[in-house]
Amino acid sequence: MARIEFDEYKVKLENMEPKLTALGESLGLESAREELERLHAMAASEGFWNDAANSQKVTKQTRLLETKIASFEKMCADREDMLVLCEMAIEEDDDSMLPELEEGYAALEQEMEEARLETLLTGEYDGNNALMSFHAGAGGTEAQDWCQMLYRMYTRWAERHGFTYKIMDYLEGDEAGLKSADILIEGTNAYGFLKGENGVHRLVRVSPFDSNARRQTSFAAIEVIPEIDDDANDVEIRPEDIEMQVYRSSGAGGQHINKTSSAVRLIHLPTNTVVECQQERSQVQNREKAMRILYSRLYQAQQEAQAAEISAEKRSQVGMGMRNEKIRTYNFPQSRVTDHRIGLTLYKLGEILDGNLDEIIDALITADQAEKLQHSQESDTL
Repeated sequence: MARIEFDEYKVKLENMEPKLTALGESLGLESAREELERLHAMAASEGFWNDAANSQKVTKQTRLLETKIASFEKMCADREDMLVLCEMAIEEDDDSMLPELEEGYAALEQEMEEARLETLLTGEYDGNNALMSFHAGAGGTEAQDWCQMLYRMYTRWAERHGFTYKIMDYLEGDEAGLKSADILIEGTNAYGFLKGENGVHRLVRVSPFDSNARRQTSFAAIEVIPEIDDDANDVEIRPEDIEMQVYRSSGAGGQHINKTSSAVRLIHLPTNTVVECQQERSQVQNREKAMRILYSRLYQAQQEAQAAEISAEKRSQVGMGMRNEKIRTYNFPQSRVTDHRIGLTLYKLGEILDGNLDEIIDALITADQAEKLQHSQESDTL
């Protein structure tokens, strides 16, 4: 019986070769290798490290390309290793290798699917870090508890995928939960993966805070914007347009925050955009972080203003959900999660709230790409 299974896996792995070749072409590996050689030559040139800003950008781009190429080469090597494993198992009639093969094959399929999705993230800022904001809706403790559940869900998702996250601002609820928070999720394509989470998330459950155990509906808004470099040409901020206020931090941080005014509030006067950061012990560091958020928020405002000029028929509602759009319902009694934009319903609420969002995110990216393709075809026929 095991011999048959090994033969089947061998055929699957052999059939995977053209898929890997096509994937490599979609990822643009040939041009990536050429660009990597160019960046290595730049780094080796005389005086390269004298320009700190430029050298930092080149180093970052080099790491991204190296990771991209190494990930693909690992997939190819894993396929070859499993083919050898199949041949050894068949030759030696060794059933003990089957669990290792099953696990390795499933992991390789997952890696290839993730790489395929990356080829669909073609937006200008899809590769950037993501700034994610959480805002509890009306309803006091109920909404604040729901907001904290969403915070945990997304930070767990980030950890599962090897992303790091930094807390920029965190305001606890009055009795429990979370009123609001801003976090920076760092990693390749973080914004591309998370941009579809933009909008209002609805919770239906029997309230744990109600002695009569009545069903409650709570809301929390999620905002996702790409982190924009402060030297980007997309946004111009004049020093005279910024008002800075300092105050004592109110979150965790021990005695230090009670003694110094390290928290920073920036107000962009022309747009009345307000940004706060209080997580660092240094006022200078908080200001730097606040500026990064401000650049990104102003960029997002520009994008929304441009989107408002586009007709509703041509605006993609999947990839760039608006902040006031009710995008998803989480139903506790039915253990059901429904994304209203693409009509996707999953009966695995517990897994999703534990950070297993891949099925939803993958479906959103695929649907967004299909919609963009349809719009492109419609434009070509005009």
